[in-house]
Amino acid sequence: MKIGLIVAMDKELVQLQKLFDGTDVIVRKCGIGKVNAALCAQKMIFEHHPDCIISSGCAGGNGDDIKIRDVIVGSEITYHDVYCGKAIDDTTVYGQVQGLPVRYKGDPFLMNKALELNNILATKDDMDIKLHSGLIVTGDWFVDSKAKMADIIGLFPDAKAVDMESAAIAQTCHIHNVPFISFRVISDIPLRDTDASQYHNFWDTVANQSFHITKQFVESLG
Repeated sequence: MKIGLIVAMDKELVQLQKLFDGTDVIVRKCGIGKVNAALCAQKMIFEHHPDCIISSGCAGGNGDDIKIRDVIVGSEITYHDVYCGKAIDDTTVYGQVQGLPVRYKGDPFLMNKALELNNILATKDDMDIKLHSGLIVTGDWFVDSKAKMADIIGLFPDAKAVDMESAAIAQTCHIHNVPFISFRVISDIPLRDTDASQYHNFWDTVANQSFHITKQFVESLG
């Protein structure tokens, strides 16, 4: 299986290149935000024709059961900053690009393989990480305040993670019929944070080893 892996930032790229050095996995940095993510995904599809694309990186988390370094696998993905209005089509909902799905679904086969990783994690006493499936919401906004996170969660109370790329990659893969899944390591929980201090601490102290679950997932695909 030919696998494409997209990350947004140099910090994430360094982590994942170390893990996939010497493998056939195609690792690319797209840059931050939806446009960069979509352009990178389309270029990867056109140039490499992957069997699937994985979005990996960090995200802000939400939920009483979520902690830093946990991983969210996107069973559903949508935008938190898209609204097409109801003047033309009164069936389009907040977060949906008109004419496209309300929410993009994680590929069923890839989701099943991802959730099987919980069995592996349960046997590792040295890896205090849980994998959760749920909604990831995407927008061109780095959430560095409780107020902004509260606004987003007010619209999407079931969201487990907030990032800046996943929905754009999901949309591109949907258009080109390429299986897609998003793995997001929780770097901070904005509703429990002040001025993104958890985010900075994540990279300073706990990011190392945080992306190993993505490697385990890729290895499970064979």
